[in-house]
Amino acid sequence: MSIFSYESRFSQVFMKIGFSCWLNLLWLICSLPVVTCGAATAALYSVTLKMCDDTDYRITSQFFKAFRENFAQATRLWLIMLGLGIILGLDGWAVAHLRASSAGFIAVMWTLNLALLIAAAVIYAIVLIWVFPMTAKFRNSDFAMLKNSFLIGVRYLFCTIMVFLMHFVMFYAVVAVFTPLIILGEGICALLSSLLMVNVFRVIAYEQTEGEDQ
Repeated sequence: MSIFSYESRFSQVFMKIGFSCWLNLLWLICSLPVVTCGAATAALYSVTLKMCDDTDYRITSQFFKAFRENFAQATRLWLIMLGLGIILGLDGWAVAHLRASSAGFIAVMWTLNLALLIAAAVIYAIVLIWVFPMTAKFRNSDFAMLKNSFLIGVRYLFCTIMVFLMHFVMFYAVVAVFTPLIILGEGICALLSSLLMVNVFRVIAYEQTEGEDQ
């Protein structure tokens, strides 16, 4: 079979990369109001997870279907995460400047506060990485989504770190290396992240099934 035939692995990979570029454009457009960024991200992962799970998917129609279905919960979760992120950012900026302008025991106290903020930022990042893919894949309360996102992120820490690195590298590449890479942006990051996350979600689904059977 030729590598350029429709069913070849080569063609399938490049087709999915092309789909991820289109999904990235949809995600960017739907995220422009800012408040809808959570729903757009959940919709993006809804499609990329299906792509990586080799289930039936129709890119545009399933994106907007997932956008509508997850809009309420994903928007609530996004506003929570956005608010917490702003608070963490402002606190970090204030503590770093106060630490720099202090000396002796006071500087030590501000350093401890900064360490606590860094720990909180790590927890925040873990939840942010997982909460919207979880929203796309499962149904649960807002609190359970946030809690389970953290627990799963810690349990599958290697996957969490890899997803974080993918997004960091893409962000750095777009900002500092080659800006036109924005055409791939979150679309390719979500696709690569889904390649890892889909296996985690299979394990979780299997464990849930086992628990229900017992």
